[in-house]
Order: sequence, then C-alpha cells, then structure tokens
Amino acid sequence: MSKQQALVPVEEKRVVFYEDEIAAVLVETAAERQIYIPLKPICDQLGVTWPSQLNRIHRDPVLSRKVRGVFITNTPGGRQEMICLPLDYLNGWLFGINAARVNEEARERLIRYQDECYKVLAEAFREGRLVVTDPAFEDLLAEDSDAVQAYRMALAVVKLARNQILLEARLDTHEKEIGAHTERLEQLEAKLAPAEHAITNEQASQISQAVKAVAIALGKKSGRNEFGGVYGEFYRRFGITSYKMLPAHQFEKAMRFLTNWHQNVVGEGAF
Repeated sequence: MSKQQALVPVEEKRVVFYEDEIAAVLVETAAERQIYIPLKPICDQLGVTWPSQLNRIHRDPVLSRKVRGVFITNTPGGRQEMICLPLDYLNGWLFGINAARVNEEARERLIRYQDECYKVLAEAFREGRLVVTDPAFEDLLAEDSDAVQAYRMALAVVKLARNQILLEARLDTHEKEIGAHTERLEQLEAKLAPAEHAITNEQASQISQAVKAVAIALGKKSGRNEFGGVYGEFYRRFGITSYKMLPAHQFEKAMRFLTNWHQNVVGEGAF
C-alpha cells in the first residue's frame, strides 16, 4: 500500500464497459476534486498479474508519484484500501501493458481498454451518468415514467447544447478564414480591374459588403459556405468575372439586386 494516508472518497460509482464493471471514485481534497480508478480489478478483468503491474507502477517516475491508496467500499471483501490512479493517468498505465505479452484470449480486451476505456469513463463523468449509485439504474431507465422521460430529455439537451457550441466555434473559425481569403482576393481584383468605366473603390466596397451580408444570411440557414454561390450568381447576372469590373452605370441596379436578395432571406431593410 501507499505510504501516504489513504484517501476517503465522497462518491463511489461504477460504469459498465462492455461486459465489465469499472469502479470510479470521486475524491475531494483542499486543492481539487479528482476521479480515481482502482487498478487491481482491471488487472483481474484483463488477466494480467497484479504484483508485476504494481512493481511497474512503482518503477515509473510519473505513475509512482500519482498512485494513491483509496478506501473502496463496494468490494467482495467489504471496505478496503486499494491502489488507484487518477483518471487522467489511467491510459499512461494501460499503454504500458504490452498486448503482445498477454494471452490471445485477453489481447483483444486489453486493446479495447487501451483504445476506449478512458474516453468512456471521462464521458460518463462529464455527462452525469456517475451520479447514480444503484447498479440497477440502467434497468430503471427502461421504464416509461415521467421521471425517466425527463432524465432522457435532460441528457439529450446537454448533448445538443454541446454539439451546438462546437458547431458555432467551427463556423466562427470558417468565417474568419473566409474573410481573410476574401480580403486577399479583393486586393488582387483591385490590381486587375480596368480603371475606365468601372465602379469606384468605394462602390466596390459597398458591393463586397452587400455580397457578404447575403452569403452570411444564407449560410445561417443552410449551414454551408454560401460565399461562392452568391458571387457566382452576381457575376452571372451582370456578365462579369469580378465585382470590381462592374460597369459604373449598373451600380444602382446591382445594389438593388443584392438588397432585395438579402431582404428576401432575412426580412430586413436595405443595407
């Protein structure tokens, strides 16, 4: 056992990982809250010898500093101190077990632990599935009560909100990248556009901003990048290959076209 005083968890939960059940305990100290995972039961499930793994942990310069004794209640022998690692270091230990050295029967199970175990435990804790101590909780979820429906709806809302946050972050990144590309394209077009009978730089800027507004409005509805489509339609309608090549006498007509398009999409007034 660890020379340090054994930790006492504030919560003790279990997560089903394929056909195995893995314990996870929440320990709260003055510094932080951490999830610890007992290691010997995992060794038993993988068919590897615990004494050799314990020696390997003590030899490791990182794992030896992170391993702690924690009192675990739900064990066949009752409450006992077990060697545990913080969840963040579980994969560091798992990947130290050489799959080539375990018997063929346990090899696939070990690889599955190395590949998925950390993710399953981390997601279970993050999504709140560890808040239930009753091992029969999954059976209770099979019922069609109001409480079960509310629980399922709450989990669905959490997942939906998480996906929405990630989507908005990706869209924001894409918009910034598109803005940078558009700016470089405008600079190139300014050099190539004919000076005579074309719109001024100020008018070209108004056209560019109007096109952007239409593309962003369309993109919010479709979830796609609509800049190329809007520019393509604008060029086709006015028979040009660059908005800075728009003849000066068609500027008002072009702005009315873009304004009406934007208004049809969002129902707002002119730019």
